[in-house]
Formats: sequence, C-alpha cells, structure tokens
Amino acid sequence: MSGEHRRDSLKTAGGAGARVMVMMGSDSDLPVMRECIDTLRAFGVECEVVVTSAHRSLDRTISIAREAAGRGIRVIVAAAGGAAHLAGVVAAATVLPVIGVPCGGSALAGVDALYSTVQMPPGVPVACVGIGAALNAALLAISILATSDPNLSASLTRYRDQLAQQVEAKHARVIETLGRQG
Repeated sequence: MSGEHRRDSLKTAGGAGARVMVMMGSDSDLPVMRECIDTLRAFGVECEVVVTSAHRSLDRTISIAREAAGRGIRVIVAAAGGAAHLAGVVAAATVLPVIGVPCGGSALAGVDALYSTVQMPPGVPVACVGIGAALNAALLAISILATSDPNLSASLTRYRDQLAQQVEAKHARVIETLGRQG
C-alpha cells in the first residue's frame, strides 16, 4: 500500500516539492476544492491532490497521512461532505496541521459535515473553515506556511492590502451613489 498514492496524485505549481496536500473524500468534492487548488497555485504553493476516503479506503488514507511529512508536506487540507470524517482521521494519523473543509450537498446542506469536522476530541485538533470555504482553507494553509517563508508572507500581505482597497472602492461607490440620489 505504501507509495501507491504517489502514482495517483496530481502535483501542481512549481518549486522543490509539494508543501500542501489537498485531500478529498470523493471526486464530487472537486468543484468546491478547485478554488483551494487555484488559490495555492496563484500564490506559487505547490500542492499534491489526493482522493481518498476515511470510510471506503481507511488504510490508504492513514498511510497517506503518515507519509506526508516525510515527503515535505507541511499542511494538509481535507475536504469531505456528509459524515465528513476525513479531516479527523487524517489528524489522528499525523502531527501536521490539518484544515478541514466541510462540503455541502447533503440533505442537511453541509451542516452535518461541519459538525463532523469541527467536533474533534481533545488532543486531535482540526482547524475548520466554513461550509464550502475552500478559499479560506487555502489562505489558512498559506498563512501557516508564511510563518517561515518571508516571500509568502509578503504575498499574503499584498493580497490582504488588495482586499482592503476593494472595500474602500466599494465605499466610495456607495457614497457616490447616495450623493446622486440626494
């Protein structure tokens, strides 16, 4: 089993190796997680993408999680819907930071996945972003990496400055619109 996942994974971006692993419980999670992958790419962070299930391929999932640090992975983003145990199983198998992305699509619109991801027992933490919040998962992974990467930190600062400028521009448009309306 060891090493099988490497042949089946997708590595993106450039650099000396993947630093973030993006795990999905099913290929149906890709439409949500594409934003995470694209954001990591935009920041120049190479990622490894793996589809594995906490329920249907447990041994494979645990093996991938246990081997991740040895391959240079620094952060794992794990997305799943429904019972959404992927992030928790991964966190139990590694000491790397794990960010859970609960995915919607269930009868409960992702609330079940949110609770499954966020309600972890003491000693096995999972950082959890909002339902379907793949962008925030990528930004949190980038923030973690930026603590030891000054270039990435500078890129993240520029990104946040752009967000602030967008808010200021929206403010100016609202004031202008209200001024025209009297």
